[in-house]
Amino acid sequence: MSTDLYEILEVERGTSPDDLKKSYRRLARQYHPDANPGNAEAEAKFKEISQAYEILSDPDRRSHYDRFGADVGAGGNPFGDAGNVQDIFDMFFGGMGGRTQQRRGPQPGPDAETSVEITLDEAAFGVNKEITVTLPQRCAQCGGNGCAPGTSPVTCVECAGLGEVRRMRNSILGQMVTSAPCQRCQGQGSRIDSPCTTCRGDGRVNATSSFAIQIPAGVEQGSTMRLADRGPAGPRGGPNGRLFVHLHVADDERFIREGDDLHHEVHVSFTQAVLGATMTVPTLRSQTQVEVPAGTANGTVTRIKHEGVEHLHGRGRGDLYVHVIVDVPTEIDDVERELLRQLAEHRNETVHEHRGGLFHKRSKK
Repeated sequence: MSTDLYEILEVERGTSPDDLKKSYRRLARQYHPDANPGNAEAEAKFKEISQAYEILSDPDRRSHYDRFGADVGAGGNPFGDAGNVQDIFDMFFGGMGGRTQQRRGPQPGPDAETSVEITLDEAAFGVNKEITVTLPQRCAQCGGNGCAPGTSPVTCVECAGLGEVRRMRNSILGQMVTSAPCQRCQGQGSRIDSPCTTCRGDGRVNATSSFAIQIPAGVEQGSTMRLADRGPAGPRGGPNGRLFVHLHVADDERFIREGDDLHHEVHVSFTQAVLGATMTVPTLRSQTQVEVPAGTANGTVTRIKHEGVEHLHGRGRGDLYVHVIVDVPTEIDDVERELLRQLAEHRNETVHEHRGGLFHKRSKK
């Protein structure tokens, strides 16, 4: 798959935020797991699209990505997990100049994903939603350090607690220093002589937990929330990774959503369309009256302001559009037929003569 975020979202680098959002919506609908059940490639593509949009939809992160070719990251650093400028220098030159790189400590946990289904009403107005996840969590027995009670990690004698081993070699450029993770302690800088019997020295165990998240008003189908420090715990006391929550908005039989606007169909009889009527239509949390003027044609649209979905990044709401569908009856009784014939005769309109059905014809033989 492509590593360029703009290519992932199939847009040009200078595209506007609106066009970026439109392309994301189109791709999210195309590759959403619900539309591609059992398709692992589509699921991976959907995740890639969601993460790309999360970065490019944020003006600051997009600016850093355009300048440095990498995400700004949670800490505001354009080099992401690579660290500060000195870390970059050490990474390429092996700490030349006598600098000693300090060990970063336990590694953070990986990222994880989950999904939650919400109603259209919850998406429109926001909701405090409880989710349940099963993830590696810090071991309560040892507090996450992986050691049996009463013991503690021992500094690795191989790397002296640095978590890496450095070697010096001579070259035509002079002395070069290279570094690699310490194999004896697996880069931890310490070893455990008496592991915890519950987590077996890892410092974490799988457990199920529930917590509430605040879903903002205006989210759409396929939106993804990134929760820092809610992902899996890191090994041996490392910080938690991130948890990505993918939102699935359930269909609502009353409305079709387009952006922050809602569309609803109201069915009227042909006599109501001709003579006019007052119809009751639903809104998200109530109902309202819509006037159908006399002579309303099929497909007429009435706009009701501010009865749509709340805007995600601003004040106000979208609108509700009511589409009038005129129903023409397919079965009428003799009285209705005669009245319609009188109407047609009054309007000088030519209509077919009613000749009856199959049984009517047989009765005349």
